[in-house]
Order: sequence, then structure tokens, then C-alpha cells
Amino acid sequence: MRLDRRTVLVTAALTASVLGGICLPVLIGLSGGAWFGRGPRYAVAIALLLTGAALVVLAAAGVEYVRWNRTRYRVGAERVELHTGLVLLKRRSLPRERIRTVDLTANPLLRVLGLVNVRIGTGENAGSGESALELKSVARAEGERLRTALLARAHAPAGHRDGELASLDPRWIRYAPLSFVAPLLGGAAAGAVMQVSEWFGAQRQVIDWVGDRFEDFSVVGMIVTLVAAALVAGLVGALGLWVEMWWNYRLEREPGGTLRVRRGLFTSRSVSLEEARLRGVELVEPLGVRLAGAARVDAVATGLAGGGDEEKGGDHKTLLPAAPRELADRVAAQVLREDAPPTGAPLVAHPPAARGRRLRRALGAVLVPVLVLAVLGALLTPVLLYVAGGVALVGLPVAAALARDAYRALGHAVSGGYLVARSGSVRRTTVALQRGGVIGWTVKQSVFQRRAGLLTVTATTAAGSGAYAVYDVAEGEGLEFAADAVPGLLEPFLER
Repeated sequence: MRLDRRTVLVTAALTASVLGGICLPVLIGLSGGAWFGRGPRYAVAIALLLTGAALVVLAAAGVEYVRWNRTRYRVGAERVELHTGLVLLKRRSLPRERIRTVDLTANPLLRVLGLVNVRIGTGENAGSGESALELKSVARAEGERLRTALLARAHAPAGHRDGELASLDPRWIRYAPLSFVAPLLGGAAAGAVMQVSEWFGAQRQVIDWVGDRFEDFSVVGMIVTLVAAALVAGLVGALGLWVEMWWNYRLEREPGGTLRVRRGLFTSRSVSLEEARLRGVELVEPLGVRLAGAARVDAVATGLAGGGDEEKGGDHKTLLPAAPRELADRVAAQVLREDAPPTGAPLVAHPPAARGRRLRRALGAVLVPVLVLAVLGALLTPVLLYVAGGVALVGLPVAAALARDAYRALGHAVSGGYLVARSGSVRRTTVALQRGGVIGWTVKQSVFQRRAGLLTVTATTAAGSGAYAVYDVAEGEGLEFAADAVPGLLEPFLER
């Protein structure tokens, strides 16, 4: 079978849009604001520019036509095959029994034309080109047919209904500005303004313009105002990013044991996760989102690549965006086919010595720069002494509060078929990991932990991040927890 012929039109349109962004500033510069009456030299230059752009678009369309003409795919009873290439021929195939993901993605142009990109993967490594086939592009109906056919399974896990597990509630958008994305986007916006002004040689003018606006402000007032403006820009950017990523969100369980996440405003995404690959879930609670009583649900599954690239697994693991904690627990239970959410199980608290370790580390992280600033202030300028005092005045209480909060977050438990571990303050995570998915234990004890009677026990698994730790637990309690969670795995190394 061939890809859809309209992929040639898609390539031509994308090339034309890129060239338009490049040529338009050049045309404005050549015209000097007057499109006519500038003389024949300007008319010739503009004609050459437009002709060159048209030739580039035609060349790109021609190359894409050759690729389309030389590309074939076939879905057989046992294998999926893809043949492509002109000079260098590539023939790749995947066994159907190993296929675990069929993801559909469509940017706005593809959606207008009724096309989708189809990514077929084995689940071994979502970011590896050797374990995935990508079809660019096919009709949406053909993409849905491929997804249904390749993910069909004769047997599905029993228990809990199929169908919709969660859908978008527009009120969830209130959690978007509470993430760490907002200040990062604000800083990026300020940096982009300065970078673009430097490209056009106008950075000095931008700085002078800002200085004129704040001529009557003190230095502190100017800094506060600029930071507030950057934060407002970041908040607007975070809201826009959330809407683009999560609009039309829906989480479903399909017959045959497949979880499907559909989302996206302009670029639509359909991500499938076979339940056979699922080893648990993780509740993620960044500080701002947690203070608002919300959490995000991520899948702990095999074959999900790490990193920030969304198309290579960065967002494939997210099953539920930031939503009320009660709903997050309920969705986690439904995903795991449990009546009660393991992530809501009561946890065993850790010894007070773990709190002391966090307090010492947090206070040390503040006192070191304070001492450096104080020494430099004594040697160079008294201004640094005031800075050191301000850092200590603000930093020490904040560090102490975060340390105590991190201690309160520590906890572990065995809940049914899952081991549960929680840790973190700025980014708190609660993982519920299938006990049968643990393939090993790592026990670490530093010199300072040994003196305090603590150790860190880490469960090794082939899913998710590969390791999930129970930090600073009492020696006997931590080893007993590991032995009880996965009987027979750690016992040969224990002395009773």
C-alpha cells in the first residue's frame, strides 16, 4: 500500500511557509516601505527572490513525490513492513505480536487535509528508530484502521469497565499557571526580546526605551516591575501551552486492554498504551499544584523513553494532566483495575533522623552562599554584606520549611499487589509499583546514614525511570519492607 498522495501538498505548503517567513523581511527591506516606484533594480531583485522561492518549493515537492512514489507499506498476518528509498533502499519490518504502540499525530495542516502521521512501535524503546515504523502521512480513516487492527488482542485483563475513564474539565486550566513552566516561559520571553533586538542591531534602543519608561522608578521598583511583567507573560504562555496540549483531552480503555489518550487543540495526538506493559502509576505534585490540591498521573510502563522530546516519550506517559487529587487517585485506581487507589494507601513515616538530614542539607545550601557573600563584602564592598543579610533573612526560613515538608512527605507501604513510596517537596511524587515488576533491590548507606541508623532502598524495574527509591528509612524497617514486598528476592542476603 502507498502513503496518501497529499503528502506532496503538505511538503510544498510547509516549505512555502518557511520561505515566506524568510522572504517577507527581505521584501520589506528591498521595498523600503514603498512597493512601487523604486526603480527597475528593485523590481528585478524582488522577481528573482520570488522566482527562487518558487523553485525551492517545486524542488521540495519533487523530492517528496519521489519519496512517496518509492514508499510502500504492508500489514501482513505476521509482520508490518515498510519499504522506502531511492539510492539507499530501506526495508524494515516489525513482528505484529511485538507491536505495543500505534500513535497518531496531526498538525493543523494535516488536520485540514484529513491526514495523520502514524508511529508504530514495539515498546522496547519509544525513542529508538530501530523499534518503530513511521508512516508520513495516511488518511485519518486509514490511521484509525491500522491502530485498531494492530492493537487488537484476543485476551484482555478482567475487571473494570471499558470506555471513558476521564475527560477534560475546563476548570483544570487553573492549575496551568501554578507549574514551573510559567516563570520559565516568562524568562524565555524576556530573553527572546533581547535576542531579536540584537539581530536587528536595536538592543541598545530597547534598553534605552525601558530606561526611559522607568526613569522615575527606583532600582528596586524597576526590577520588581520587570519581573512582574515577565511573570505575567509567562502566565499567559503557560495558559496557551496548556490549552494547546490538553484541549479535547480524553482517557479511554478500549476492548482488548489498551489505554488511549487523545488530546490537542491545533495538533491532535492519539497515544496508545497496552495495559500488559503497565507496571504501576506515579502521582506527580509540583509545589504550586500540590498547594492547590491537585496532582498529575503518569504511567509507569515498559518502553517509554525518557527525556523532554514529546514524540519520543516525554509526554507519552502522562495519563491525566494536573487535576484535583481525589480525581487523580480515582483515575489511578481505574487504570490499575483496582477498587481502591494504591496511591492513597496510608504510609509508614520515617524516623526523625531523616528530618535532621534534610534540615542540615537545606540550611547548608543557604549558609554557604551567605558566607561567601559575607567574606566578599568584608573584602570588597559593604553592599555584598547587605545582600548576604537579605539572602539569610529570606533563605533560611524558606529552606527550613521546605526541609520539614520534605520530611513529612517521606513514606512507604505495601498495598495489595503494589509497593508504594513517596518523597519530595518542590516536586513530590508518589509511585505505586507492581510488586511483580520489581526485578532487583539496591541498598545504599552512606557514612552519615550509617551513623543515623538509616539507609536508602531502591526498587529496580524495567519500567518507567528504571528505579524507585525509599529514602532514609530505618535500617531494619527498610530491609523488612524490601523482603516483604518481593518475597524471596532479598532474603539470601539478609541475616535474621
